[in-house]
Amino acid sequence: MNFRTVIAATSIAFALSMAGPVSAQDSEAQTVTKNFEAAIPNIPGKSLIALEVDYAPGGASPPHTHAKSAFIHAYVISGAIESKVNDGATRIYRAGESWSEAPGATHSISRNASKTEPAKLLAVFVLDTNDNQLTTPIK
Repeated sequence: MNFRTVIAATSIAFALSMAGPVSAQDSEAQTVTKNFEAAIPNIPGKSLIALEVDYAPGGASPPHTHAKSAFIHAYVISGAIESKVNDGATRIYRAGESWSEAPGATHSISRNASKTEPAKLLAVFVLDTNDNQLTTPIK
């Protein structure tokens, strides 16, 4: 089993077992819930954060970047998510599928692929503990 698989499986188990406060970033498009946050004990200076992103039908996140140190593993819990990272192809990921984003990546498309059904995504961040702003919109 590789490192990414271990991190993803552990993160998903923790995230789904923990409930956090809900913060609406755009009540029409998405709701973000922090499910888990902890320092990684055997990697000094690194933390693990898991966010659940609920997209309303037709909902989308604005184009954005993440904390410069953040490695991200995204897992579609339900529905279908259309995503484009850096110069990669635009792709639709369905429940059970996942992708990763390298530190410094630009996420130009992140949206619910359906206009009629909701979608849910788990985003797991491994990042420097002192990186406080997880997402920065691109202007």
